Amino acid sequence: MGKQMTEMLKGTLEGIVLAVIAASPAYGYEITARLREQGFTDIAEGTVYALLVRIEKRGLVDVEKVPSEKGPPRKVYTLNAQGTGYLQEFWGSWSFLATRIEQLRHHVEHPQDQGGE
Repeated sequence: MGKQMTEMLKGTLEGIVLAVIAASPAYGYEITARLREQGFTDIAEGTVYALLVRIEKRGLVDVEKVPSEKGPPRKVYTLNAQGTGYLQEFWGSWSFLATRIEQLRHHVEHPQDQGGE
């Protein structure tokens, strides 16, 4: 993954992880696996775990410790009302940015379509 993609992901990964949790409660490794299934193959587990600590401290998720067959209990993350609100705001911001970026891209790639030129 290139440096530019890494930097873009830093700004959006929190929303992406919350979306994964919104789909279904999960523990850290499951979240990383789901991200990889969605094509985010270069995201390190450590990055996801650090992010989970931050979103837990910010009160965006509820955490339940569930017994594990292998070792200590797992922390299962569930999106709560505050996290749902944050995720809705994220999707709104994402839609706004995606639309504006596509408009800009079209303007740059097809200046003849802009009228008056």
